[in-house]
Amino acid sequence: MKDFGRILVEKTEAIVEQWVEAVHQDQHIESADDLSPTAIRNHIPHVLAAMATVLCESQDSNVQELVAASLNHGIWRAEQGFDPREIAREYCLLRSEIFTALQTELLQAEPAAIIRAFRLIDVVVDEAIAQCFKSYVEERLRELDQLQSQLALTNQELTRLVRTSQENLSLLAHELKTPLNSIIGYSELFLRQQQRQQLEVKDNFPSIENIERVLRHGRGLLRLINNVLELSRYEAGNMQLQLTEIDVRLVVNSVMEMLEPVALAKGLILDIDYDAAPAKIATDPLRLQQVITNLISNAIRYTDTGTVHVQCHSLPDQRWSIAIADTGLGISSEDQVRVFDPYFRVNDHSPSVLPESTGLGLAIVARLVQLLQGQIQLVSELHVGSTFTVVFPQHISAANPSIGLTSLVR
Repeated sequence: MKDFGRILVEKTEAIVEQWVEAVHQDQHIESADDLSPTAIRNHIPHVLAAMATVLCESQDSNVQELVAASLNHGIWRAEQGFDPREIAREYCLLRSEIFTALQTELLQAEPAAIIRAFRLIDVVVDEAIAQCFKSYVEERLRELDQLQSQLALTNQELTRLVRTSQENLSLLAHELKTPLNSIIGYSELFLRQQQRQQLEVKDNFPSIENIERVLRHGRGLLRLINNVLELSRYEAGNMQLQLTEIDVRLVVNSVMEMLEPVALAKGLILDIDYDAAPAKIATDPLRLQQVITNLISNAIRYTDTGTVHVQCHSLPDQRWSIAIADTGLGISSEDQVRVFDPYFRVNDHSPSVLPESTGLGLAIVARLVQLLQGQIQLVSELHVGSTFTVVFPQHISAANPSIGLTSLVR
């Protein structure tokens, strides 16, 4: 009788390699696109090792190793941001690769042995899926608890700031209303489902999807609150600069590496020209990175096709500039005069264009540019594109960190 356990051990590495390649190529598993082979293979070799003990009649089954490996796999996939359907898909691919690898031996075996092997492999894979989703849900719940704690702490600071400044309270309440209602609604739905205590794997999918919705809206709410706090800190004069000497190109490269996947996902060309940039400047690298990140991410958001171009220059009088140009929607002349106002959103009549916009990004940019003693200029034409140019001193004076902002709109 064929020892399928021993055969599986011998072919484990080949199965894992084929499976990793299949996951990489599968268009339904987008979360794996940027992962290394090591990050994808994860604990799968341990799942196969445990499966081999189940198939082998000459040794005891190592079910504990299977459970441990599957639990770890679920936690790992949650941290990597996998969608539940992507996890189910990769187990489907694993099952396929196992049977493909064992095909020759299965065809040579007796019918009873074939039936036994098929049954045990299916049982083991199903158990691996069950344990994986168990830890995946637990990890998502843990993340949800952390997010709720962050929201509670942030809300305390927000409450304190709102008490001292009531000007934007009605606008803030309007912005918070929709995501907050969504969080409450989906949380109640999730709690009702959990009370039913349905433990089957197939019944976990709706619960997992609801958790994902809660997390997504929670993150959006937290991002909005953090933007409001950033604006409030500036208005209250509590934002301090941490000046240091840096290489402009390193800061720009860091931002480009972070945003390039977003541009590529939309089919945009993201290019940079900083050959003429100054070698060293004295500024606050964190605040400068915030300005550049907001401007480039804005350009990507409002551009459906074409290019986002970033260019740096040294200027006379110890100044330098960075320009972000896009081939996107453009900004009308009437909107240009208000584009740096808090809560103002360009093309607000077209919500599909701005699914995550809060109207605070450019307002924060304008205030950070002021803090960094710079000037910002906008040149834009509808349906042609926009160019934001920021001019900074090469060396910021710590004694005078808040020279006024000059916003030029053409």
